[in-house]
Amino acid sequence: MDRKRILWVDDEIEQLRPHIILLREKGYQVETASNGEDAMDMVTGGGYDIILLDQMMPGADGLTTLERIREVNPIVPVVLVTKSEEEELMEEAIGKEVSDFLTKPVNPSQVLSVCKRIIEGRRIVESKMPQEYVAQSSQLRNLLLSGPHWKDWIEIHRILSEWDLKLDGYQEAGLEQAQRDQRREFNLEFGKYIEAWYPRWLRDEDPPPLSVDLVANYLYPLLASKRQAFFIVVDCMRLDQWLKIEPLLTDYFDVKRDYYYSIIPTATPYSRNAIFSGLFPSEIVQFYPRLWSEGADEERSRNRYEKELLDNQLGRMGLKFKLEPKYVKVVKASEGEELVQRISSFAQIPLVSLVFNFLDLLTHGRSESELLKELASDESAFRSVMRSWFEHSSLFEILRFISRRDSVVVLTTDHGSILGNRGTKAYGKKDTSTNLRYKYGDNLNCDRREAILIRDPADYKLPKLNISTNYIVAKEDYYFVYPTRYHEYLNRYRNSFQHGGVSLEEMILPVVTLNPR
Repeated sequence: MDRKRILWVDDEIEQLRPHIILLREKGYQVETASNGEDAMDMVTGGGYDIILLDQMMPGADGLTTLERIREVNPIVPVVLVTKSEEEELMEEAIGKEVSDFLTKPVNPSQVLSVCKRIIEGRRIVESKMPQEYVAQSSQLRNLLLSGPHWKDWIEIHRILSEWDLKLDGYQEAGLEQAQRDQRREFNLEFGKYIEAWYPRWLRDEDPPPLSVDLVANYLYPLLASKRQAFFIVVDCMRLDQWLKIEPLLTDYFDVKRDYYYSIIPTATPYSRNAIFSGLFPSEIVQFYPRLWSEGADEERSRNRYEKELLDNQLGRMGLKFKLEPKYVKVVKASEGEELVQRISSFAQIPLVSLVFNFLDLLTHGRSESELLKELASDESAFRSVMRSWFEHSSLFEILRFISRRDSVVVLTTDHGSILGNRGTKAYGKKDTSTNLRYKYGDNLNCDRREAILIRDPADYKLPKLNISTNYIVAKEDYYFVYPTRYHEYLNRYRNSFQHGGVSLEEMILPVVTLNPR
């Protein structure tokens, strides 16, 4: 067994023999030094898993020694042992990246606890993880057997997403496979649930918050109270991806996370227009027929009027502003950098709406780029790429700016995405829409086990282009492939991130209120 090495530096080291004996009995290899100079000679040799460092020593004191240790080894954990509890000392030590503090007089159990947590914490957590995972899975399956309500499905998805993050970097492949199998099982049942309940929600039978409710539920109360609000929509962001970046914001904001369901199809022309208009797609076509124009690029052509739709929704709510609300869409990095330069000029504007398209572009671009496929090879890697982008993004810089003001942020997304792995056959004419997770056209058909066939678009409050128009929407991780050249397209789109269909990842989404600390 690999014995973990501890270096304990203290000018009164002989008085600490009981502590050292306990550590050795627990399997640690403990070496000692009585001053900073000797400690540096030993650290230069390397190989320590943790250093316990006394603050008050003759000659080089603890902080001076800590600074020199960091020059030699920037990553070894160092615990500062001190008689002082002065805040200034703690801040200086934290600035030098101390791992923890122990206050004298220390007892053996305190020392053992901090060493075990720092040296073996990850191993201990991972050793307990299979048992915890099995227990949690059992609870979720019991919930599934009881017939989940829409609130239960939110809880199921939250727990599954938190486990996605816990398993990032976990070494045992078996648990990761169990998580993938469990997600597939729950998405199978979720598809059945949505097919049964979604039309009933639209008839006002116990509906959850939907895309059309976001502005009324979250923006209206802020604007009515005259609070400046920033409304930020990150296109195509899943709950697990939000959970990956949420900790980065807790130093700046009090974070209140809620959830809502995207409308169907879970694709930008439908879900994002529903957010900004407060209307379902069939209602948008009825009241604003020119806004639902068809074009070669459906995604862009149908999302050109978000500011107008939002202004009209706010007007219906009776809100009036001295200064006109601002709307900015950020597609390119240069546009984000320009927005950072201008953000201070929005100080008096009551509502600033920002749409960031990076994740959606990454999702689509990954299908075409071998480099992006390698960087975001699976969902765990995609989360890491997303976090890396966010840490260096104009969005994060803008949020940090807002945190220094008396403003509030409502941040959400219009839909999520799912990693498509299975093809299902779509039957339709050549002029049928080209989307992989949903299609509309004349007299479409599909395998009802793998997709929802919407014979009457009115049941889903979707536009009906002519008397024969219907829709098909893929469930689980299926994507549509035509029977002709089936295998060619099956292979082309397998393992690509897609949206527009029915899955937990695409439909159950975070809406977060950020109040500056």
